[in-house]
Amino acid sequence: DSAETSPSVVFENIKRCSPNCLQMLLENLSGLTVDADFTVELIPEINVAVATFIKSIDTKEFVKKCSQDKRVREFKMTARLLELTQTIKAENLPDSISTDYLTVYFESVRSGGGPVSDVQLFPEENSAIITFCDHKGNT
Repeated sequence: DSAETSPSVVFENIKRCSPNCLQMLLENLSGLTVDADFTVELIPEINVAVATFIKSIDTKEFVKKCSQDKRVREFKMTARLLELTQTIKAENLPDSISTDYLTVYFESVRSGGGPVSDVQLFPEENSAIITFCDHKGNT
C-alpha cells in the first residue's frame, strides 16, 4: 500500500520483561542493534515501550513477527504500529518559554521538525501542545 507506515512500534504489557531483556529481545527479532539502528523509550506509567527504527525496516512485518514470537507471547506482550499523529505534547518546559520560541524550535529541520500550525501553552503545567501541518514533522 502507498500509505506511509510508522517507524515506531508500541509494545504493551512490558512489566514482566526488564528494559535490558526487552532491548535484547528486539535485537534478536529485528537483527538490528539498539542505539545504532533503533531506540527504545520506556513509559512505565502505562506499562508500554516504544521502539523507533532509525534504520528503515518493514515495521508491519516486524509487528507480525513479534506477535508470532514464543518469547513475546511468554511475556504476554503485544506489539502494534504507533499511529502517525500531527500533535505532540512537550513537557517540563521552562517558565519563560514563549509560543514563538516553541514554534521556531519545532520547525527546525535540525531537530527533526516541520511546519507548525498551532502551539497551545499550558504554563500551569509547564507544557505545550504542538500541532504540525502534517505528521512528518513530529519525529
